[in-house]
Amino acid sequence: MAFGRLERRQGAQPMSEINMTPLIDVMLVLLVIFMLTAPLMTSSLKLNLPKADAKQSDATPHSLMISLSADGQTYLNDSVVTAPGLVAQAKEAARQSADTEVQLRADEAVSYGRVAELIGLLQQAGLSRIAFVTEAKAGAPEGVGH
Repeated sequence: MAFGRLERRQGAQPMSEINMTPLIDVMLVLLVIFMLTAPLMTSSLKLNLPKADAKQSDATPHSLMISLSADGQTYLNDSVVTAPGLVAQAKEAARQSADTEVQLRADEAVSYGRVAELIGLLQQAGLSRIAFVTEAKAGAPEGVGH
């Protein structure tokens, strides 16, 4: 029989610190998700834009985004608009600012005649700065497109 001290060993002490690693992991995953989905939320209208090698334009403070879909619909800032409504809003934009730029997004399937007709309407309304929005070609250098 062994004689020894009759001391009780102290049990494990409760942890008084919060483990930050899981919280940081969740935050990094959320950051990656937002970084991937943010560019996809710029426009909800699905267009098959033509590909071109062009330098990305600087955004202007006064701009209208007009889209022509393959099914013949005309959109102003992602909402359907008729030709008279488009002309009225274009005249209002031209009245507010003479340097208003129109960013024209036309599907590849839209005929050139339809695009030319739209440009004529915009010029009659007083808007002459028209930018054609395209997608960058595959293999194009970075910073090219739009």
